[in-house]
Amino acid sequence: MVIGGPDRTAILLDVGGVLSPDHLPAAAADWGGRLGIPQHAFLAALFAGNDDRVLIGRTGQEAWWRLVRRRLGIDHGLMAEIRRDLAARQRWDADLLAGVRALRGRARTVLVSNAWPELRPALAAAGVLDAVDGTVLSCEVGLAKPDPRIYALALRRAGAADPARALFVDDTAGHVGAARALGMAGHLHTDTGGTLARIGDFVRRAGCGG
Repeated sequence: MVIGGPDRTAILLDVGGVLSPDHLPAAAADWGGRLGIPQHAFLAALFAGNDDRVLIGRTGQEAWWRLVRRRLGIDHGLMAEIRRDLAARQRWDADLLAGVRALRGRARTVLVSNAWPELRPALAAAGVLDAVDGTVLSCEVGLAKPDPRIYALALRRAGAADPARALFVDDTAGHVGAARALGMAGHLHTDTGGTLARIGDFVRRAGCGG
């Protein structure tokens, strides 16, 4: 579905590592220590091979968690505890989210995330869905960054016919580079202040036709 008319100014935003600071390294350190495995081994158990499975909707989330449990060699109770802990660790960047809310009427905002199905209820519970104009989640559309098709879909949902009218924000350089290759402006997120400044400047220039 296209949101709004053509040639709208669009801000396309990643979720994990941008709107939601990365909580996985600390979780992996804690759980790796508890399970007696290296941090990288815990992360590999969670994510190895997920790019072409659960991340793009080819494997159900519950089936994937069963695979993770087998990889870690733990029982159902401990797996449930890990899942609860990971969910509880997720936080939201309140300043960045406020900045996104303030764009209403000036630009269309669409989230573009490589995500598992559990992200949507988390976005809803945190009120993030109310702050943006649309979402493109890889698990729902069967495409993941840096596939050019997921960027094109996000542009359509933002109502931006011209890629040059869109700014893409992500914490992964390769994903930003893919957006730039399609004619969009790109910003590599490293801190909230810098990202808010870049978004503000882009929207002002777009409003002035520059």
